[in-house]
Amino acid sequence: MGGLSAMSRGTADDAVDAADPDRRRAARIATLVAIPAALLAGFISLWATGVFSRPDTGPVAMPERELSAEATGICQAVIANLPETVLDAQRRPVTAGAEQNAAYGDPPLTLACGTEQPTVELTATVFGLSGVCWYAEEAAGETVWTTVDRVVPVTVTVPGPAEGASQSVIAFSDAIRRHDPRSETAPTGCP
Repeated sequence: MGGLSAMSRGTADDAVDAADPDRRRAARIATLVAIPAALLAGFISLWATGVFSRPDTGPVAMPERELSAEATGICQAVIANLPETVLDAQRRPVTAGAEQNAAYGDPPLTLACGTEQPTVELTATVFGLSGVCWYAEEAAGETVWTTVDRVVPVTVTVPGPAEGASQSVIAFSDAIRRHDPRSETAPTGCP
């Protein structure tokens, strides 16, 4: 009987060994199907959350303002010397007044040259940023910064919370300081 049991064990072992290639092949097929399926599911999830969407790079709607000859020349010089990026936001085209307007990123941060000078109270807080004096007003979901010490006012609208918005405005101060002369009527709080 001992021989019979050894024989049956040998036959059972042979059957397991014979089944192993089938099992291995099934495991390989399952793996070859599972990996692409998992990659596809991951790609679809990332696509659905917007990871692969490109930021809007189309023109930003901005109005063209009628400017004096002096203001036109100053604005053209300011716009021509603006940076191509502001805090990693790329410059975008504008729908009108390309010599007086600029836009960056999505949602767009905008710069308008030749805007109206805001009324600034004597006690209002003004900010000297890189040699240019700015007045900031918070609006719904954005902060509007306007120069108050320049011949031609420049307004920068920064989307999002007011906290940290000055970092975007600083990027424009150099071009404004170099090409838009200081006004004789700058507020006393301006450096």
